[in-house]
Amino acid sequence: MQIIKLDATQSTNTYLKDLSFNKVLEDFTVISTANQTSGRGQMSAKWESEPYKNLAFSVLKNDINVPLQRVFLISVCVSLAIIDALNRLAIPDLSIKWPNDILSGNSKIGGILIENILSGSKIRRTIIGFGLNVNQEVFRNAPNASSMKNIVGTDFNLDSVFYSIIEQLYLYLNKPIDSLEEELYAQYHTKLFRIGKVSTFVKEDDSRFTGTIEEVSIGGKLVVKHENGNLLEYGLKEIRLLY
Repeated sequence: MQIIKLDATQSTNTYLKDLSFNKVLEDFTVISTANQTSGRGQMSAKWESEPYKNLAFSVLKNDINVPLQRVFLISVCVSLAIIDALNRLAIPDLSIKWPNDILSGNSKIGGILIENILSGSKIRRTIIGFGLNVNQEVFRNAPNASSMKNIVGTDFNLDSVFYSIIEQLYLYLNKPIDSLEEELYAQYHTKLFRIGKVSTFVKEDDSRFTGTIEEVSIGGKLVVKHENGNLLEYGLKEIRLLY
């Protein structure tokens, strides 16, 4: 493991990806900063983060060997590792909001961004980015956002939080995750936000419907049971959960 800490960078994922194309990096190279100036979420959404109050880091995992059609298994594994780490830090009521958010109660405290490098039909390397709201108290453009400090009521040491999460990511990502798919998905579903609860969703055309989250498919799609009993699968950005 190699950890590189930067005073500031636009995006830890971009920095690590560029670095990996220019030199051979050892497995579990980590880029970390407390001042990410242009953080990204899924589908290029902007990540709001106050300098030196939060964490942003990216991890390179080599030789992960997950089949392309099972790509969401990486997100499942990463989400569970982060939940495990935050549980150990006594953050309450943790859940995973599909596809990539970490919640405490109804508040978003973290977001995951995974970018994969393919070789044939398998994912050989993956860059896992994670942003975590630690000590920030005010969020101007993110109405559902909160932080560990706001939730627990105390300041956190950024280094302690960082190493706690890195430790769990290292443990989880060095498991034979492809052969543990069933077990990992079972754990994931126990932490899936609003699973089994009637919820309201918004489609791409801004129409709304009511349904119940049943599961996340092996392909990473959200399976929703509609009021008429139909089970339909939705991909990224096809629907949005209102909460």
